[in-house]
Amino acid sequence: MPEMKIQQLLNLAVEHHQAGRLAEAEAIYRQILVRQPNFADALHLLGVIAQQKADHQAAVELICKAISIKPGEAIYYYNLGNSLKFLQRLDDAVDAYRTALNLKPDFIQAYINLGHVLHIQNRLEESFRTYRAALDIQPGHPEIHNNLGTVLKDQGLFDQAVEEYRTALKYKPDFAECLNNLGIMLSAQGRIDDAMATYRKALNLKPDYTAAHSNLVYGMYHQPEQRAQTIHEELLRWNQQHAAPLKKLIQLHNNDHDPERKLRIGYVSADFCDHASALFLDPLLRSHEHKEFEIFCYAHVAGPDAYTQRFESYADHWRNIAGLSDQQVAEQIRRDGIDILVDLKLHTSKNRLLIFARKPTPIQATWLGYPGSTGLETIDYRLTDTYLDPPGLDDEFYSEKSIYLPDCYWCYDPLTDEPQVGDSPELSNGYVTFGCLNKFDKVNDAVLELWAKVLSTTAKSHLLLLAPQGQARKHVLEKLSGKEISHERIEFVERCARGKYLELYNKIDVVLDTLPYNGHTTTLDSLWMGVPVITLVGKTAVGRGGKSILTNVGLPELIAQTPEEYVQIAVKLAKDMPRLAELRKTLRQRMEASPLMDAKRFARNVEAAYREMWRGYTK
Repeated sequence: MPEMKIQQLLNLAVEHHQAGRLAEAEAIYRQILVRQPNFADALHLLGVIAQQKADHQAAVELICKAISIKPGEAIYYYNLGNSLKFLQRLDDAVDAYRTALNLKPDFIQAYINLGHVLHIQNRLEESFRTYRAALDIQPGHPEIHNNLGTVLKDQGLFDQAVEEYRTALKYKPDFAECLNNLGIMLSAQGRIDDAMATYRKALNLKPDYTAAHSNLVYGMYHQPEQRAQTIHEELLRWNQQHAAPLKKLIQLHNNDHDPERKLRIGYVSADFCDHASALFLDPLLRSHEHKEFEIFCYAHVAGPDAYTQRFESYADHWRNIAGLSDQQVAEQIRRDGIDILVDLKLHTSKNRLLIFARKPTPIQATWLGYPGSTGLETIDYRLTDTYLDPPGLDDEFYSEKSIYLPDCYWCYDPLTDEPQVGDSPELSNGYVTFGCLNKFDKVNDAVLELWAKVLSTTAKSHLLLLAPQGQARKHVLEKLSGKEISHERIEFVERCARGKYLELYNKIDVVLDTLPYNGHTTTLDSLWMGVPVITLVGKTAVGRGGKSILTNVGLPELIAQTPEEYVQIAVKLAKDMPRLAELRKTLRQRMEASPLMDAKRFARNVEAAYREMWRGYTK
């Protein structure tokens, strides 16, 4: 056959391919290869189709064969890198992208994808330099400025990240994804109202933008004026906008209805890695009774780490779902025959709620991301406890049925014995140090005013606060100085590795909780490090986390019902050095002896909840 004939076939196949007619394109590529087995372009494009079908192993094999025949094509290495990334062969992906750039130094998309993989690997400086090099070639590229902002965010340089996002928006004002990232950054600076306005702007531009809508929902929990009803109304809008249209994809389930048989439990999360959720996932997953429950983990983790390996060892079956569509994952879950599928994210980042909208299992539940509701009519149950959700209170504002765990919503393991609890810092300082190491998203003006009253009523006391550099710290100082709290009494610390973060508690005498969103992980960390926490009960479940934890560790006297009581409890405790010393010596042991750290007890409670769900379904 003349070469021209092959080229004509290739042109036709490419036309089908670009129009999304993958089956037609694939058939012609294969026809070409029957006639000319070493036709590199057909091998490469067949690999691209495999990539589009999420068969990345086949894609790698096909593209590598194309490269062996025609090694000088930058696009081959670029697409090879894309599939290697999805296979989590990240070092190989980096090599592929760099080869593409050696062959084509102005290949902007290769720069972008290389920067992204380096970012996933936490090679932040290399990622930053890669994006800067790309901007030297193509200044003003909005996607690169957006990605630079995200690298800067992860370096803790929040003000600079905001500047990069705003630069991207200058070049592309309708860049909804960048608006969403800007909203996240504004929230991290404590500017929650500005963040919410930015999320809404993103949604106006892109109404089907589920991530921005989830950020809007989650942000509402941080706004002092919000109530359970208004949050519920927004959750219903989320469901109606994004989940309800997928109901047509729900199929009948053919699971065996035996109420007492071994159940297949599937957990879906992006947090099977070095994340705060690991402190709660580890106790449960390692303590499951595998004779009664077969455990599947669906991990949306692009950059696996040592924690990922640890969780994989606990599961009977491990599925890497990073890079797979919601429909592909739902189909896999159906093939796995899962009985109960558990969402571990709710509306936090990288959630996969649209898998649950397809309801691939008979029963679906949610837990852990935060004590709240998904709003999805396809999620049947939520786990909670009676402190977070007093029975009868706000039941109508949950789309799921609440199942109450006997003790607590959380079971905690610090996953380390270090550092050891130090002496009370007041002994060396000569003054009491209050502190808060919560994410700064939870710090608002009402909280700062409350803390100012505590500091004003406690002579010489200091406040140690985790806050990003720049705008956030400036706002804190302005707010507190307006309440006659001098700058010298405020110490700021930055986000740091877990070991150093835990060491910070040895500089704090009393932790002051946030509202309307209490500390959860940070409260448990604080108690583990011997530091008592003063909490104020809020109007939603996220604001009753302190109540749940402190009740379970036997410290109900540190729970305030009003702002005035919060100040009184904090001031009284700060002046009671014998009590502080006693708590510092005994809190770790109290934690270990409490339900908060009894992994087997917690696992049996969760498993009993699953069995209750299943029996209800099989009646």
